[in-house]
Order: sequence, then C-alpha cells, then structure tokens
Amino acid sequence: MRRVGAFTLVEILVVVVLLGILAAIVIPAVGSSGASARQSVLAQNLKLLRRFALIYKGQHLEVGPGYPNGDTTQAPTEQAFVDQATTSSNANGQTAAVGTPGFNRGPYMANIPANPVNGKDTIQMLGDGDDFPADGDDTHGWIYKAATSQVRADSAGTGNDGKRYYDY
Repeated sequence: MRRVGAFTLVEILVVVVLLGILAAIVIPAVGSSGASARQSVLAQNLKLLRRFALIYKGQHLEVGPGYPNGDTTQAPTEQAFVDQATTSSNANGQTAAVGTPGFNRGPYMANIPANPVNGKDTIQMLGDGDDFPADGDDTHGWIYKAATSQVRADSAGTGNDGKRYYDY
C-alpha cells in the first residue's frame, strides 16, 4: 500500500530552494528602498532650503538669511537663519513674532527640516570669506553660506545613484 498526503524530501528541498531564491531577490530590493526614500527626501529638503534662501534674499534688499538683523557687517549665525526662516521679518531682516505690525514677511517654514541621511537639523554657518569643505562630515544637517545663499547637505556617503550626498 502506498501512503498518500505526505511530501517527499525532494519536494520540501525544492520549496526551500525556491524560497531562498525569492528571498535573495526581494530582500535587497526592500533594503534599497529605504536608501532611495532618504535620497528623495534629501533632495526635497535641499530644494526647500534653497528656495527659502532665494525668496528671502529677494524680499530683504538682496541680503540672504543668516545675518543678524540683516546686517552684513556681522557674521552670519544659525540662530538668525532659523529665526528668519520661522518667524516674521521686515525688509531689513529684523525678526518678530508672527502678526507683529511692520513685520509682514515670512514665516517661510515651520521649522528647519532634518537631513534624512544623518537625522540632524543643525546648520553649519560659513562666514563670508569661508569656503565650503571638500565633503560633508555629518556633524550638522546642513552647511550654509549666507554671502551666496548656497545650501549643501552635511552628509558623508553616496546615494544609490553614485552621487555624493554632499553634491545633491
């Protein structure tokens, strides 16, 4: 008499091999989707920060954000950048609470977005005579130069596309 309903060792082995092949295909694809999402968010956050810097400069006598009270004789500061982005300002770059009479520009964003690669939202401010570093080092979320209104990601590493995060 023959037994019915049981799987042979060969059938089980075939199923295990097929599951192994499927896992080898699916797991890397799922793993890289997180990196792709970070790249996309990084590009969008940089676009947002760059657009803010250009719009702010256009509305504030061609002075980029970061200079305290819009005074280009002072060194740019992170606090001035954040305040000018997230509160109201006047044409000279002085900031005040939203709704303050005479401060009819801004706010431009609710907060400074975090860099999705390193999770930081701080900004390394470059002075007027400072050059950008050769690469990001993940000590801040962003690197910004007020004199030129340029923003870069302070991120080491490379995206799935082979491009350095710093060059996005």
